[in-house]
Amino acid sequence: MRRREFISLLGATAAAWPLSARAQQAALPVVGWLGSGLSTDAYSGRFAAYRGGLKEAGYVEGQNVAFEYRWAEGQYDRLPLLAADLVRRGVAVIVALGSGPAALAAKAATPTIPIVFDVGFDPVQNGLVATLSRPAGNLTGVVRLNAEVAAKRVGLLHEVVPATTSIALLINPTAGFNATTQTKALQVATGVLGLRSLVLNAGDQGGIEAAFEVLVQQRAGALVVSGDPFFTSSKDRLVALAARYAVPAIYSWRIFTHAGGLLSYGPNLLDTDRQVGIYTGRILKGEKPADLPVVQSTKFEFVINLKTARTLGLQFPPGVHAAADEVIE
Repeated sequence: MRRREFISLLGATAAAWPLSARAQQAALPVVGWLGSGLSTDAYSGRFAAYRGGLKEAGYVEGQNVAFEYRWAEGQYDRLPLLAADLVRRGVAVIVALGSGPAALAAKAATPTIPIVFDVGFDPVQNGLVATLSRPAGNLTGVVRLNAEVAAKRVGLLHEVVPATTSIALLINPTAGFNATTQTKALQVATGVLGLRSLVLNAGDQGGIEAAFEVLVQQRAGALVVSGDPFFTSSKDRLVALAARYAVPAIYSWRIFTHAGGLLSYGPNLLDTDRQVGIYTGRILKGEKPADLPVVQSTKFEFVINLKTARTLGLQFPPGVHAAADEVIE
């Protein structure tokens, strides 16, 4: 979609809203959601956790707060326009959901509107905040430490397929800093284990298919799928391709394992989303982002799928099985 067409679509969508709904929303503070993924429906479970945290802070959608959503649908180059549109609408708070690019776009769009982010990289190193304890500026939020646990994922995958000599990483190259940090983390982790690493790029659906073809050609023995909203929205396709090519794969989030993936290890997203909700509510009450320390996620979850393991002809070692927080039969 061209830039001019995209901006026109935003305006047409706003004009089509019922007048009564727009009048009601005007009377309430509005939280603007800026997401890199596909839609609100794709994040239904996470929104429930967010609303729970928001309710803890005293806010309920439709009663004393309203929401507006802007989704990039996996096309990160749309994020600056979407962020600018939320700023023009004068939202009270912007929630940058689930990716570094969304947080960076929000930060570039406004130096004054409070922003609550949820990212998987170091927000200090990437320039979102001054320090974790004293964010300064108009941003604060939650760090999921997704890239930092890359070594753990590689180690778990190597325990399950110890004979492999190479492990591939699937990344979205349009994710910028997040892609870079996860790539470096994988290369360090595989190097420690004496394994060859292979980086596969996929920024659209065609790229995912092509990445698996390269993986097979290069004879990588296993796959790490990086934590990226585009991959989350494509989870069924990724799991299906891993099954088709009989590739043992580890993912960042439990929803992949529930969809048929072999195993997953990563932060508990419901816990981080609840915290984002709490911070949103506190800001709506008048607190400043600069006074709210960035929270680091401390809850992680490890899920394994026995059915998928049997299909691949694999067996989880006793130590791996015992360490799992959830076992899918």
